Amino acid sequence: MPARIYAIANQKGGVGKTTTAVNLAACLAEAGERCLIVDLDPQANATSGLGLRANGHSTLDLLDGTPLRELVDAAPIANLDVVPAKAELAAATVHLSALEGGERYLADALRDDATEPYRFVFLDCPPSFGPLTVNALAAADSVIVPVQAEYYALEGLSQLLGSIDLVKRRLNPRLGVAGILLTMVDGRTRLAEDVERELRSHFGDLVFTQTVPRSVRLAEAPSHGLPAIAYDRRSAGAEAYWKVAMELVERS
Repeated sequence: MPARIYAIANQKGGVGKTTTAVNLAACLAEAGERCLIVDLDPQANATSGLGLRANGHSTLDLLDGTPLRELVDAAPIANLDVVPAKAELAAATVHLSALEGGERYLADALRDDATEPYRFVFLDCPPSFGPLTVNALAAADSVIVPVQAEYYALEGLSQLLGSIDLVKRRLNPRLGVAGILLTMVDGRTRLAEDVERELRSHFGDLVFTQTVPRSVRLAEAPSHGLPAIAYDRRSAGAEAYWKVAMELVERS
């Protein structure tokens, strides 16, 4: 069975894209599924958040045609591999824009036979709708859109979904939206309730039932090079991502 490829995308920064990619992959890996994270962000937070760093190879090499199997590193979680990123990946935005068919380089690199060992592949996108994110959407089966539980986070969401639809029509007919995930929810505030209500009113079942709370443990875990379930599996954040992972399996 070919891998299910998910792009974790939102043009806004600070909404929990990397946290979502790392923790969903870690939960599914601990459940026994072979998972892969492809770090497409030059900031390399998914890489460092799993205690790794790009040593001589990175996602840039994947985009340049190096076979996937030569670029994966094992994460400190069984069943989880990573293609690391490094700052030089930023140059790819210019490089890909100048090439004919440059928006499909990642799709070619992640063809079915390349991802065969994996059940789930997560593409951690940078906080922009540039060539790297377009490459991710052209390669993905579905998109997960993390949205912070704050008013301004709602702005631009419809535009993002429109851009995803444009990629679907022009580059990747199989692309769908797996769901909108509400993150950094502070249940003590009226604002969080209002944002969630508005999201569910506008987007209905497209919004994940489970939300992710604002959590100190989620924020601390990357500094220790671990996902939340390995850092503190009893934390509210770890428990939330377990439930999101199970809901994702049901949705797929």
